[in-house]
Amino acid sequence: MGADLVTARHGQGSRAIVVADGEVPPRAALDAAWPGWSHDVALVVAADGGARGARSLGLRIDRWVGDGDSLDAADLSALAASGVPLDRHSPDKDESDAELAVVAAAASGATDLTVLGALGGPRLDHSLANIALLAHPDLAGRTARLLDAGVRVSLASAPGADGSPVRCDLPGRVGDLVSLLPFGGDVRGVTTDGLRYPLRDEDLPMGPARGLSNVRLAASASVSVRSGRLLIVETPVTLRG
Repeated sequence: MGADLVTARHGQGSRAIVVADGEVPPRAALDAAWPGWSHDVALVVAADGGARGARSLGLRIDRWVGDGDSLDAADLSALAASGVPLDRHSPDKDESDAELAVVAAAASGATDLTVLGALGGPRLDHSLANIALLAHPDLAGRTARLLDAGVRVSLASAPGADGSPVRCDLPGRVGDLVSLLPFGGDVRGVTTDGLRYPLRDEDLPMGPARGLSNVRLAASASVSVRSGRLLIVETPVTLRG
């Protein structure tokens, strides 16, 4: 386990990492693309074969969730022997293992979730389903993102509980790409700060690609939304093309 994970664990209002059973980049690649991605993590949940990805990143697994079809019996026995709680489900289920792990992390009290191993690989349907998890009802009122070495994906859902616009802070490097894409319908009242191509209380309808490939001008940028769901896709400046 990396030294930056030696923090208080399992606290209310904590940060959690969920490792799904997809392609997980090397830790050095994640550190270079998204410095601080693993700071102050209180809980690590592995989704079935995501246990291998967690191990490759040096993350200590606090809970395992899944149907066991992507991890052999010896690995499961080793997890159990090390004291990791195993939440075993039938393969005949409605939820994906990644969804079960996200729900488990939210139920633990985590309010900030990072999901690894959710993008790429041979199954586009899995990637799309994992992106849709950002809109899961159990994540309402929480901060969540999908993370890979080449992308960070989050979702702004508005209005807030009190009917007000929702603002998302987007810290990062100058030059990073920030794409703002309507998710599931038109998005109303989008306002940006710290991006090259500003939006001022404007609408982004489904279909047109107007929100694609904006550029971060400062280390601190933000976007606010009055209504709708806005997918925020960030690409490190080193991968711009």
